[in-house]
Amino acid sequence: MSVIPDLDQPAFQAPDREASVYEAIREDIISGLIPANARLIVADLAERHGTSTNPVREALQQLRGEGFVVMTPNRGARVRPIDEDFIRDIYEIEVLIEPALTRWFVGIATDADIAELEALHAEMLRINYSDPVRHGRLDTQFHHTMYERHYNRHAVDLWWKHREILRAISRRHPTSLGRQAAVMREHGEVLDAIKAQDADAAAAVLARHVEGSGRHIIEQMRAARRSGQKTKVE
Repeated sequence: MSVIPDLDQPAFQAPDREASVYEAIREDIISGLIPANARLIVADLAERHGTSTNPVREALQQLRGEGFVVMTPNRGARVRPIDEDFIRDIYEIEVLIEPALTRWFVGIATDADIAELEALHAEMLRINYSDPVRHGRLDTQFHHTMYERHYNRHAVDLWWKHREILRAISRRHPTSLGRQAAVMREHGEVLDAIKAQDADAAAAVLARHVEGSGRHIIEQMRAARRSGQKTKVE
C-alpha cells in the first residue's frame, strides 16, 4: 500500500531564480493587482518588495520568457494581458509535451510507481474537490510521479513552468462540476493504460486531459467577461 507523500512540500522545485520576488510579481500580474499594459519600473518594484534591483531584473527576464511581460526598446517592460490567446499558446505546447513524457513513463513504470498513482487517485476521489488546495497538490504529485525521472530535463522544466502558470490562473476561476468529473475520469483512464502498458492510449488520454483543462480555463474567462459586461450594463 503506497503512502501518499507529504503534500505540504512541493513535488518539484523549479530552479532558484530569486523565487520570492519572481513569484510575488507574477502573482500580482495574474491577480490583476498590476493591470494589463502597466509599466514595470525596476526601482519601484525593488522598493515595493524590499530588495535590490538585480533580483527584480532577473524576475522580469523570467516573466518575459514565460510571456507575462513584454519588453520594448525605449519603453521598458510592460504587463502582457492574460487573455485567451495566452492560455491557448500554453496548453497547445503542453499537449505536445505531456503525452511524450507519459509515453516514456509507461515503459519504465514500476509496481511502486503504479501503487503511488493509485493512492493519489484514490485520495482525489475521496476528497472530491472539497479541498481545492489539497486537490491541486495531489494532482501535481500525480503528474510529477510520471515525469520526475525523465531524461529530458528541459522538457520537464517547461512542463513545470507551464503547469504553475495555468494553476495560478485557474485559481481565479471556479472548476465546473463537469470538468471536475472529467479530471477524475481521465486520471483513472491514464492509470488503467499505464497498468496495461499501453503507451499510446496513455498518451492519448493525457493529450485530451491537458486540452480539456486549457479549454475549460478559456471558457471560464469568457464567462467572467460576459458577467462583467452584464454587470456594467445593469
